[in-house]
Amino acid sequence: MCTNETGWLSLQLQRVRGVDVSIGQHDSQFHWLSQLRGRRQHAHLQAEDPDCPLECDCPSRYPTAMYCHNRNLQHVPYVPSHIKYVYLQRNQIRGIPEGVFDNATNLVWLVLFHNRLDSDKIGKNVFSELKHLERLLLDYNDLTHVPPNLPKSITDLRLSHNKISKIPSSSLEGMLNLTTLHLQVNSIEDVGGVFKGLKSLTLLDMRKNKLRKIPDNLPEKLQQLYLEFNGIESVPAGFLTTYPKLRFVRLAHNKLTDKGLPPNVFNISTLLELDLSFNKLEKIPAVSRNLENLYLHANKIKEFSLSSFCSTIDMENFSRLKMLRLDANGISAKDIPAEAAYCLRRVAFIDV
Repeated sequence: MCTNETGWLSLQLQRVRGVDVSIGQHDSQFHWLSQLRGRRQHAHLQAEDPDCPLECDCPSRYPTAMYCHNRNLQHVPYVPSHIKYVYLQRNQIRGIPEGVFDNATNLVWLVLFHNRLDSDKIGKNVFSELKHLERLLLDYNDLTHVPPNLPKSITDLRLSHNKISKIPSSSLEGMLNLTTLHLQVNSIEDVGGVFKGLKSLTLLDMRKNKLRKIPDNLPEKLQQLYLEFNGIESVPAGFLTTYPKLRFVRLAHNKLTDKGLPPNVFNISTLLELDLSFNKLEKIPAVSRNLENLYLHANKIKEFSLSSFCSTIDMENFSRLKMLRLDANGISAKDIPAEAAYCLRRVAFIDV
């Protein structure tokens, strides 16, 4: 598929997230289907794919895409073999039986967010033959576990806003191409070493779960780690030295205290953004001079320690911070020493 077409499809995915065709306003839930049959009699739709199911649209201009979103569908429709991009979001689909995609092994994107998918009603091998699948969007459903036998080709897996509580170690085994994994807003308490083999993973989002600690055995290539709104109380010693490619770490809305932060645990030169807001910290932790964004608001900090940013101050040794938030603590502007103007010379404004 050409770059322009892929870009257009990406745009459409964003646009159709907000589409509402007000199906429920009709006397019959299938009234729209009768309208669709009538529409296809018009000249401008005669060029549509004759294999396209009546429940969906298959624009002739983009012959590998099939749009079935917002149709009040309760089942996955027939997918022609040449289709690569299927949009089934915002329907009422509860299950996906075995064999549904046997004719559609060329699928690259499968979009199923905002349905009513039940883990017990999804076939164990329903996705296994989709050897070219790259994006599988299953967020905002009723899943209680990760679907089994997912294709190893997937690069983007979205399972947020479900009811997942556990992730067995075999769930993501062999998924060497996975780069982004969204698991936010579930009920996950522990993940063990399930992420260890994800050698390409660069983004892991586990916001709003029930984690008590930072997951173990994270992939070495991980760059973005989002763990806000959990119950994490501490950060392991040497955490960032173990994962030197981490650039963005967000630990806001947890239960972190000074006792739970080993000395210099965040003083790593590769880190660019660190969010520790809405915790129980009483001191500003030492950070690297290369850090650009630091969020410490809504803690219990009562002292501004310049040494947390600069051990020495001169023309060449200064912090690269651009954003520093310290509001909703016990610090006021008068607590900031004059030397901060040299150490924090790139910060436009310190929010206290």
